[in-house]
Amino acid sequence: MKTRVLVLGAGFGGLELSTLLSETLADDVDVTLIDKDDAFVFGFSKLDVMFGRMALDAVRLPYRNFAKTGVRFLQQKIVTIDPDTRRVTTDAGTYESDILVVALGADYDFDATPGLAEGGNEFYTVAGAMRLREILPSFSKGRVIIGVCGTPFKCPPAPSEAALLLHDYLTTRGVRADCEITMVTGLGSPVPPSPETSRALLAAFAERNIRFIGNCDVISLDRGRVAKIEDGNELPYDLFMGVPKHRAPDVVRASGMAEDDGWVHVNRKLETRFPDVYAIGDVALAGTPKAGVFAEGAARAVATSIVARLRGGEPGMNAGVGACYIEFGAGKIGRVDVDFLSGPEPTGAYFEPSTALRAEKEHFGSSRRARWFGL
Repeated sequence: MKTRVLVLGAGFGGLELSTLLSETLADDVDVTLIDKDDAFVFGFSKLDVMFGRMALDAVRLPYRNFAKTGVRFLQQKIVTIDPDTRRVTTDAGTYESDILVVALGADYDFDATPGLAEGGNEFYTVAGAMRLREILPSFSKGRVIIGVCGTPFKCPPAPSEAALLLHDYLTTRGVRADCEITMVTGLGSPVPPSPETSRALLAAFAERNIRFIGNCDVISLDRGRVAKIEDGNELPYDLFMGVPKHRAPDVVRASGMAEDDGWVHVNRKLETRFPDVYAIGDVALAGTPKAGVFAEGAARAVATSIVARLRGGEPGMNAGVGACYIEFGAGKIGRVDVDFLSGPEPTGAYFEPSTALRAEKEHFGSSRRARWFGL
């Protein structure tokens, strides 16, 4: 009898884990991958959509193209998760599993920031990026705040990228001199694990007259277009581009898997406190940032553990390493290689922006489109 593996969520972690299991254990496992959406979108593609560099249809990767031996994909909404029995109920049925992997990512808590839904815009959802795509062409004068509403949040460099790309966008349109850009974040620096990367970003901000305010999340917006931040200051704005506060999906919280801090705690093997239940990616508190490259690494560790369980060998350990590409504007991309779990403190190595790294980032996306979707 084949081992039943149930993977919840078809993001970086779920797609890579399902692919690895198909490659290594197709004859020994039945993998069911469930996601409520019909397509995958890279997080970095939302910036391309927002600034009009790419059409939405060009960045959507339909799950119907995810075809792997031994894996079935189901577009269904998950209603309940029972981690004790590893049983999952969706809006279309109930599924039993021998191994359950929760890779449902992080949801956005718009209500956690009063006024965000009414007085601001966000660019972390596809819908939010599309809305700003319509707004930005008519914005020619005034104050822009790129504001983080809570930490932790996905892809820590993304707000910095948005600020630098907005500078380019407004410059190209000839209206940059009439606009102010301020970035507000609860992080003390743009990329805390790598002081060198943070210094480079702060220098880029200073060169472009972008104001940076760290250690302060945005806590509320009012209808008079004023953003209140944690230190008590109030910042008037004409356009607010926000990063909503993140939280584990409601179905995960209701399952009892989430701890008091709201996230699913795991060990270095990505195991939860429930037997044969793993959590990978943004939903898990694993000592790494919420970013696709770290979800991929977690998927590799869990795949190794499942192979070891069925064929022998050592279980996988979460390496906690990854490379993040950073848009610096002017067609150039930098990179930071970060290691969160090898030493007593996270470390990061910085690589200066270049057109060569742009090609490397494009390969990062194209290689995964080919690996997961055959494109």
